[in-house]
Amino acid sequence: MDDREAADGLGRAEGAEDSGSAETAGDAADAENVGPTDGPSTAEDTEDPGSAETAEEADAENVGATDGPSTAEGAEDPGSAETAEGSEAPAAEGAEDAVGVGAVDAEGGGSDGGAGSGEVSEAEAELAAQRVERERIERRKAEKRGPIHSGGKLSGKAADLLAAVRAVESGEKPVAPVFAEPAPAPRRPAPEPVRKPLPAPAPAVPSGPAPQTVDAVRRVLAEGGAPEALAPQVAAALGEGAGTALREDPWQLLRVGGVRPEQADGFARALLGAACGPDDERRGRAMTVWLLEQAAVAGHTALDLPTLTAALGRQAVPDPDAAVQGALAEGEALVFQDALEEPGTPAVQDTGEEEQERPVRVLVGLERYALAEESLADGLARLVNSPAKEAGEVGETVAAGLSGGAAELARAVAGHGLVLHTGGEAARAEPAALLGAARAAGLRAFAACHTPDGCRRLAERLGGEPAEQGVGTVAGLLSGAEGPGRDADGALELDLLIVLDAPQLDVESAAMLVESLPDGARLVLSGDPGVLWSAGPGRVFADLLAARVCPQTASRVPDPGPLGELVSGIGIGELNQVEAPGKELVIVPVRDAAEAVHRTVQLVADSVPRALGVPADQTVVITPGHGGAAGTRALNSALKERLNPGPGRFGGFDPGDRIAYSPAPGRTVPGVVVKADADGLHLSCAGAPVVVPRERVEGSVRHGWALTAHQAVGARWPAAVVVLPGDAVQALSRPWVYTAFGRAERHLSVVHGVEQALPKAVAETPAKPRTTRLQTLLRTQGA
Repeated sequence: MDDREAADGLGRAEGAEDSGSAETAGDAADAENVGPTDGPSTAEDTEDPGSAETAEEADAENVGATDGPSTAEGAEDPGSAETAEGSEAPAAEGAEDAVGVGAVDAEGGGSDGGAGSGEVSEAEAELAAQRVERERIERRKAEKRGPIHSGGKLSGKAADLLAAVRAVESGEKPVAPVFAEPAPAPRRPAPEPVRKPLPAPAPAVPSGPAPQTVDAVRRVLAEGGAPEALAPQVAAALGEGAGTALREDPWQLLRVGGVRPEQADGFARALLGAACGPDDERRGRAMTVWLLEQAAVAGHTALDLPTLTAALGRQAVPDPDAAVQGALAEGEALVFQDALEEPGTPAVQDTGEEEQERPVRVLVGLERYALAEESLADGLARLVNSPAKEAGEVGETVAAGLSGGAAELARAVAGHGLVLHTGGEAARAEPAALLGAARAAGLRAFAACHTPDGCRRLAERLGGEPAEQGVGTVAGLLSGAEGPGRDADGALELDLLIVLDAPQLDVESAAMLVESLPDGARLVLSGDPGVLWSAGPGRVFADLLAARVCPQTASRVPDPGPLGELVSGIGIGELNQVEAPGKELVIVPVRDAAEAVHRTVQLVADSVPRALGVPADQTVVITPGHGGAAGTRALNSALKERLNPGPGRFGGFDPGDRIAYSPAPGRTVPGVVVKADADGLHLSCAGAPVVVPRERVEGSVRHGWALTAHQAVGARWPAAVVVLPGDAVQALSRPWVYTAFGRAERHLSVVHGVEQALPKAVAETPAKPRTTRLQTLLRTQGA
């Protein structure tokens, strides 16, 4: 096929089954693929936190899984510029040294290792709010939890583990915050959480570790042969006294994102000499925490104990059970017993005889996610059970002015504190109508979306700007930059909160939102259950839908046109041929990755603008991963050369470059480079000016003509070009295809080189399971 044929390809729609050679999946194994303990893992979405190019992914794929190949669909980069979908672990770029300790690919780094600017950025404000919330949650949980009383019927490894935990509680070992799940309590109104007024923003101060701490760490790193560029990140991870802590326990180097176990082993050998060995208990503890962190990157909030011990065995830990017990004793992880109540399992009958043995599973998780998930369950139970304020009259008044699905949604909200709403893009009209009617009735109502583009689209339905229509982003609401104020108790001054793009809520963000709502407030979680899950740990929306603890309303409004018909079919596992008289859909078959890149550039720069009048800056390119011959890096390089060539004077960027900016883990905001000066790189993101300090540019900004599906979720463009090279087969799943194809408003081009793998993925590959505890906790709360 020559170039002219591809340019004219917009006039025809060919079947999605054309030839395309399979290539080696060089970047298809993201950390998102935290996969099975047995058998091969597949990269469902190379976007997971840790891009396909980080070696970290190989182990993450084997952590936390179910049998058979699987991938963690939603776990994308929890926070690098590439991490919105393929977050590569953050680390300063540094050459590997004699012991093999290397820095991770800086392109995926999501954390700022160095000292920040003098101003408190949006990301810092958001992280500060998260710290305050986590501290409050920890205090509440410490007051509530008591000794472990359950588990008497366990045997084998689970019994040994619980015996070790009880030894900690009895004083035979150091005290550790290890706890088990209490017996389910009867349904009761959940108490109002103890809230404290949020502190006023502190004066702007330089962020990051103290210079003397960084210097001490740098000396230890040099002594162990590790790149000194890692010093700021190690100091930030270990805090005050980081140098001493690192010298005493070299495996603490694994706390830095992107450092591999073999690199930490080399560093430890250089520092400890003959005293270093695989059976060192410090190594076992560090490996346990590292594996749990990798599981979190892939979307799990906890891991089954057998899965964790098997993964430790693969890391050459001689006694995995002792390693887990050591991590528990040091308070670096928590253990839980959750009753197994799988669908179809008969309920335990109360016969008045000796208590029947109930099957349980033993889970191990990091404290931060365990506390967030428990706080979320507490808060949801409070909303479900708390008495309504002026529910009937005001609710009926709001519903009376609406019709169809919006009226049904309003009636559900009138009588319940928590309501779930599902539907596609067109269904957003229903929560938009509810928001408008509630505000017109005098209620304090606000809607929060995942992205600024989502806010813009919602506000357009209401006929105004986002701020004046009571619309903002979830991140802005949590940080205080958007939305209503808070009362003296720290609760949001709201009667109704509507959260759109609810599948993108991870457990920490969801917990912070729910805990911020006052008693009597209403919460509506609205979203499309078919899209990829959140970049962070958890699957909050999916768990709530499955738990059925509150009313659920499903929109009956279909997405219009050929693209709506195509995407709706994908949602139920069918890749249908659709009529596209207006060139809404075009298939461009390719033979290899090089041709895929060539056709993509041609479509964006020439064919789509010429045939449809959609300029190149309104077309997004979506591909499964960051690496590989047709990943985001290769595509962005080719697109920059064609659309905005330049020397890349500031960290590879020039004015006019399209970028993807990651202000915080799991968030990606598209924008354009304006200029660069001594203050940093000046961007325009969603119409707002952003200045990224020069030390953060490499870790949080990347070119953005081409994105991964996780980076694109929550936003839409007039035209989308989805690239499916032959090496992307393992990354494909129904949620990935649904999300990628659904980003197009008017036109979709599919650069197709995967042959029958596309319809097979749509029909047979659902979202990869994530291990979470929310459903069990909701049952315990009696929500």
